[in-house]
Amino acid sequence: MIRYCTKHDLEDILGVVNDGARAYKGVIPDDRWHDPYMPHDALESEIAAGVKFWCFEGDDRLLGVMGLQPVEDVVLIRHAYVRSAMHRRGIGGRLLQHIRAFSDGPMLVGTWAAADWAIRFYRKHGFELMPNKDARALLHHYWDIPDRQIETSVVLADQAWLAPRDAKRAVAPA
Repeated sequence: MIRYCTKHDLEDILGVVNDGARAYKGVIPDDRWHDPYMPHDALESEIAAGVKFWCFEGDDRLLGVMGLQPVEDVVLIRHAYVRSAMHRRGIGGRLLQHIRAFSDGPMLVGTWAAADWAIRFYRKHGFELMPNKDARALLHHYWDIPDRQIETSVVLADQAWLAPRDAKRAVAPA
């Protein structure tokens, strides 16, 4: 079952994120890895910044989470994780399909450049990898992340973003 997460789900969201993020250990730069990957105060900060989470429940617990954050003229996919024991069971795809129904406009997602499995996942679901120059401009414009993370990340865009854009929607300079 997929449902909107509430404040009562915070610890379970952290459990999913921190378990799922273990895949990054030894893959992303060591200076970007933290244990826990997302501490409680960071999750609260993300929610305060407008990230809304949906969760996939099964066996009476959260198995996957995916956040949406409206920013200006786009919606960002944020903090999409599935418990490591539940990978490759379609949970991420079902969450993505579900949250797309909540977005009228274009969607962007940022992920680590070294996370080839995440890039494959989004490409499988119709997102396209943005050229590095555009990705850096997008990361500077739409995300509030450290420069070091921008250096080591990529952006993928859905078809609504890739469709012809007017001048207002052009990639903003950094």
